[in-house]
Amino acid sequence: MFDVIRLPLAIVLAAAAFVGLAPAGSEAQATTTGAGQGSRLTLVTPAMTVTSAAATHQLVQTLDQMVARSPMTLTTSVQQLVAASGASVGVTLIELGGAAPLTWAYQGDEVFTAASTYKLGALMMEAQNIAAGTSDPHGLVCYQESDYEDGWYDDYQDGACFTRTELAQRAGLMSDNTAGHMLVRDVGGASALNAWAASLGATDSDFFNANSTSAHDLAFLWAAEANGRLGGAAAQRWLYPVLTGSRTESGIPAGVAGRSPVEHKTGTIDLVENDAALVVSGPNGAYVLTIMTDGLGGAEGWQLIASISSAVWSYEAARAA
Repeated sequence: MFDVIRLPLAIVLAAAAFVGLAPAGSEAQATTTGAGQGSRLTLVTPAMTVTSAAATHQLVQTLDQMVARSPMTLTTSVQQLVAASGASVGVTLIELGGAAPLTWAYQGDEVFTAASTYKLGALMMEAQNIAAGTSDPHGLVCYQESDYEDGWYDDYQDGACFTRTELAQRAGLMSDNTAGHMLVRDVGGASALNAWAASLGATDSDFFNANSTSAHDLAFLWAAEANGRLGGAAAQRWLYPVLTGSRTESGIPAGVAGRSPVEHKTGTIDLVENDAALVVSGPNGAYVLTIMTDGLGGAEGWQLIASISSAVWSYEAARAA
């Protein structure tokens, strides 16, 4: 049995072009045997002139660049990281810049526990309403007992009211649970949130209730927001500050390593760590990156996300070269 190696068409064509241009030279012979029979394969190798050596170098450089820019390279890198971790992982990348923007995914449609990434949808929906003038960022939302979930603040009590901006800061930067519940209630509840998300392509999600989503769905929301479909600059001016420099920067921002601003929302519960981000100034332009993980948790989970983020940055740099 022989393994069949299928080369990308572009590589085959480039190699064929090189062979066609190379001058004829010496012959090399290779012999294979099987079942008592011999067969001879004659290979023609070009004479190693200065011209052909330069052509070889140029071809090798071209092929190296093609391989580095191929989505297969990113797939291989991510597969290796995931296999070594033993976790379940979903990743979606949507390029927003560059000459030929692409969308790439690794198990991007797999459904995971959303954890606090549901707050990203609520924040985006709130920002859209503020940009449209139907909600006031300084308007008050008052606490109800049904809103409570253990979190970072202890000042929730009957009669306590907070501005939408205050709640957004708590839910976005600190991922406070009660603030997240209040924002969901303020935008019309879970049904309204899920209908809004589905209208943007997030059809596999059940935010807040079953609280499940996929890397695809979170990426669709980010792409719509970054492309100005959810209130444009007015919404972004309110939204981005509450998604920058959050309590947890160990995931996608750590992989970017300070080379670009990163707006993102994390989610964590038990062995689940998620991160959904807009990388504002990637080497090939802005891009959306969403990573869902289950099975590690804690520092190991964040390290996996950071490593995938770093691999994506390197891929984007190769795409820009």
